[in-house]
Amino acid sequence: MQSWFHGHPILTYIIILALTIYIFNAVFRVGRLPILKEVVVHLVMALGSFVLFVLQFDKLPIIQCMSVAVLMMAMLRGRQLYDKFKGNGKRDGSDPGGA
Repeated sequence: MQSWFHGHPILTYIIILALTIYIFNAVFRVGRLPILKEVVVHLVMALGSFVLFVLQFDKLPIIQCMSVAVLMMAMLRGRQLYDKFKGNGKRDGSDPGGA
């Protein structure tokens, strides 16, 4: 897999940038920013993604690690949706731990 990423540097950079933006939006974004600040934030992420690209190009598993982070975030989101759908088991009126 590393050799494929090494052979496709532009695609590798785009994948790293996309994963970085997704992780930022899913974890760190609190609300909307003014457009100029939004542009600055994305430019800084593009610069940071270039640093991660250099590390990936130097045979470190950056994309694989970021993919694991995204997978764990998806599992958390799935669990949250499951708990919301099930209602946390408190719809029947019984509260085993309450007073």
